[in-house]
Amino acid sequence: MTLRLLSYNVRFGGAGREQQLAANIREAEPDLVVLQEATEPRVVERLAAETGLIHWAARPGYSLAYLSRAPVTRHEWHRPRGSKRHFVEIEPEGLGLHVYGVHLSAVHSNLTERRRMRELRALLAWAESKREGFHVLVGDFNTLAPGELLDLRRLPPRLRAFAWLTGGRVRYQTIQIMLAAGYVDGFRRLHPDERGFTFPTWDPHVRLDFVFLPAAFQGRLSECRVLTKSPTAREASDHFPLLVGLRTS
Repeated sequence: MTLRLLSYNVRFGGAGREQQLAANIREAEPDLVVLQEATEPRVVERLAAETGLIHWAARPGYSLAYLSRAPVTRHEWHRPRGSKRHFVEIEPEGLGLHVYGVHLSAVHSNLTERRRMRELRALLAWAESKREGFHVLVGDFNTLAPGELLDLRRLPPRLRAFAWLTGGRVRYQTIQIMLAAGYVDGFRRLHPDERGFTFPTWDPHVRLDFVFLPAAFQGRLSECRVLTKSPTAREASDHFPLLVGLRTS
């Protein structure tokens, strides 16, 4: 059996763009969707109704939410000690799989990169006792992988100025923490030479959305691709969805 997992940042709650978001989700035919910036439960509820992914959960003001075709055994939001960000833990029914939805702090700067590193280390420390089983971390990490570059000239003026004021060249290290902890970058494993840009939809030039698997389970990854072809992608969000296929048996 293969689980089709979709990660999708819906931008600022998604209100007013439910139809476009739902169309993009339906086109991907996922079994489970992890949403970021899904701060309005009424939007998530409408997406559930319009996509047929009728099992869902969201909390007002919380970034992370999910939609699922089948029931889940358990879901829970956590905020580990040392982190100001919540993540969501989802256990799909009968699959022996834990999915951790992630949305790390935004903005390209050395200051926020250090914050992302703290958030991720707190998450990994919290999940230490569960890391032996089959699990994935997926979502918007708001950072770049080793060897991937950011052209500061393509940032909006306000963010460009902030990046320069906090050190100019951003030293991205968050993803290296994942790799050093024994995780595999799913997209890069299957597409070593593709850029895989996920942001922004109107001028794609950075890969911010990731899925990570423990190295011992990397063989269960059957698919990982950025969905860029939808005619409503730009209207729906500033992120392209990331589709992941996971063999569960």
